[in-house]
Amino acid sequence: MSSLRFKAAEAAVSRSLDYVGKVESLKATSIYSKNVFTIAKMNDYLSKNTYKELLQLIESGSQISRDIADHIAQAMKVWALENGASHYTHWFQPLTGTTAEKHDAFFEPDGNGNAIEKFTGDSLAQQEPDASSFPNGGIRNTFEARGYTAWDPSSPAFIFETVAGKTLCIPTVFVSYTGESLDYKTPLLKATAAIDKAAIDVVQYFDRSVSKVTASLGIEQEYFLVDLSLFNARPDLQMTGRTLFGHISAKGQQLEDHYFGAIPERVLAYMVDLENESLKLGIPLKTRHNEVAPSQFECAPMFEEINLAIDHNQLLMNVMEQVAVRHNFKVLLHEKPYSGVNGSGKHNNWSLITNTGVNLLSPGKTPKNNLMFLTFFVNTIKAVFDNAELLRASIASHSNDHRLGANEAPPAIISIFLGSQLDEILEEVESARVAKKVKNEANLWHGIPKIPQLKMDNTDRNRTSPFAFTGNKFEFRAVGSSANSASPMTVLNAIVAAQLIEFKTEVDKQIKKGTKKDLALLNVVRKYIKDSKAIRFEGNGYSDEWAVEAEARGLANNKTTPKALDVYVKEGSLALFEKLGVYSRRESEARHEILLENFYKKIQIEARVIEDVVTSQIAPACFQYQNQLIENVKGLKEMGLDGAAYSSQLNLVERISKHTNLILEQVEAMRQARKTANVIEDVREKAISYDEVVKPYFDDIRYHVNKLEKIVDDKKWPLPKLRELLFLR
Repeated sequence: MSSLRFKAAEAAVSRSLDYVGKVESLKATSIYSKNVFTIAKMNDYLSKNTYKELLQLIESGSQISRDIADHIAQAMKVWALENGASHYTHWFQPLTGTTAEKHDAFFEPDGNGNAIEKFTGDSLAQQEPDASSFPNGGIRNTFEARGYTAWDPSSPAFIFETVAGKTLCIPTVFVSYTGESLDYKTPLLKATAAIDKAAIDVVQYFDRSVSKVTASLGIEQEYFLVDLSLFNARPDLQMTGRTLFGHISAKGQQLEDHYFGAIPERVLAYMVDLENESLKLGIPLKTRHNEVAPSQFECAPMFEEINLAIDHNQLLMNVMEQVAVRHNFKVLLHEKPYSGVNGSGKHNNWSLITNTGVNLLSPGKTPKNNLMFLTFFVNTIKAVFDNAELLRASIASHSNDHRLGANEAPPAIISIFLGSQLDEILEEVESARVAKKVKNEANLWHGIPKIPQLKMDNTDRNRTSPFAFTGNKFEFRAVGSSANSASPMTVLNAIVAAQLIEFKTEVDKQIKKGTKKDLALLNVVRKYIKDSKAIRFEGNGYSDEWAVEAEARGLANNKTTPKALDVYVKEGSLALFEKLGVYSRRESEARHEILLENFYKKIQIEARVIEDVVTSQIAPACFQYQNQLIENVKGLKEMGLDGAAYSSQLNLVERISKHTNLILEQVEAMRQARKTANVIEDVREKAISYDEVVKPYFDDIRYHVNKLEKIVDDKKWPLPKLRELLFLR
């Protein structure tokens, strides 16, 4: 009873709720953005002229001069020091999938034996971390280490607070010495600028007063909590983020009693603490609830401008980890940490908002406004249809492969759910006849349905759709819970921007030939509705029948990451990104290589963990129990009892021997397969080998380990079981 597993279980059971009483739900309006250097705070620290000029530069997206940067740096330093910060850092998002930071002190010797607190415009605008030590896909060599982080003024600086101190964090991009992007933020900003320009050009058919279109995003974050002691007793959870072994718990989610259920008090204390810390950082968390699986939860913020929303989500994941530790929890953001229950996603709710306050994906009350809605609505559908494989690739990862299509997440087949009402409207628009020449708007709209004002819940929601319309936004449900949303949102912004550019070209051609503007718009919209029809699906995306139908429709079904990623380096994708200035060809190729390396390295780590745990923990526990049974049989024989008295024990010995031998044989075969894969030089072929040759051993080994878990004496089993991990105490 003194094993690490039982010590961990005892610690989890005896957790004191003392922290519950120490957590107080603070008034949101009193702490919101407390640790953020907001525009309003800048006004208190900058001169009137500098503040006014800064606002103009931010609004126009123009480059901030070094002189202005010096003023802002001075103001930022004063504010940060007043609030207890001792260091500053450029906070960036390298292609590791996590955030990165290098801290420098507000400290500099003055040459006279004293020191001053110093922070200049140069320090604010640019730093130089080691570029070669981050994933770069061959863009930088080890001897070409220089890379730069550069300030992103559109995302405010903030103070990150821990028990060890406070640090001023400055959101930045990360680029190589020669200018290639080495992060997630840079291409996102480029794609966001591209859709802004493309959308303005189209929206001015309807409203010439619009001068800016902003992509808006709301990110729903799902996660699991597990007791920290139990987490530390599971090497697989520690090393890979998921359980590589474990028999399905007798009780899981089948009673459907966890979803939206009463939040356990210990968890609620964590949530309140998380919300307090997030609100201080300007993260507008609004929603919290139990999710479907035991010990699974969700939090969701208000909608924000897309760059800020993604920065906030990356920061939120950091805060979740930090707060969890002081509650003796570990946050699991892996898409599928446990077998037999739902995995976790990060639903990205995307829309387009004009500077006049109009949601371009919200149906209007007049024919003109509805034509504008149809224009952006149908162009988005067409963009997804033409670039479905790119969207699939944007959410591809080893961890998300475990979740997609696993009965709680969308399948790898990208399709769009619109709901019966909008689907019918598109059918009517497609089939309605309109004269080639019209005298007025009334004639144009004769026989074409006027779209009613839609409520967000005008139709049932389709939980099986990867990309669904939900009233006034599209919800990309296939994004994984651990992902950086910049990847799928860069692709989505880029493909919709490219589609809007194509749309404007076609409309202008018709107008030039003498077709009235509204009719030209409607003609192209109708054409796109027809062309993209195959992507629309209202049924069950989980069904086998849909996979067959999707193939007949010509829709791709790229089930695994290595092959899904191929589209990044196809000529059409390379040309699309290059034309919009989002990725150069070299950047696209580098990202393809980085993602493939990340994929096979994660499987490589899992294989090593499996080998280690099986040989050093599971097999010895099985041998120990087997020997105990053998001694028992020997004792019964010595007593003179016949075989019937110990046949059950012999049967157990035989079963343990069979499964133990099989897992050890499979582990050795897996090790040899890994050695073979490791010598493959081509990164794509290596990733495929790990996926198709090494990874299949995991399920076989897990099957036999799980059988042993059901046989071996519970006191001797070394790993906390799923029933212990899933049900928080």
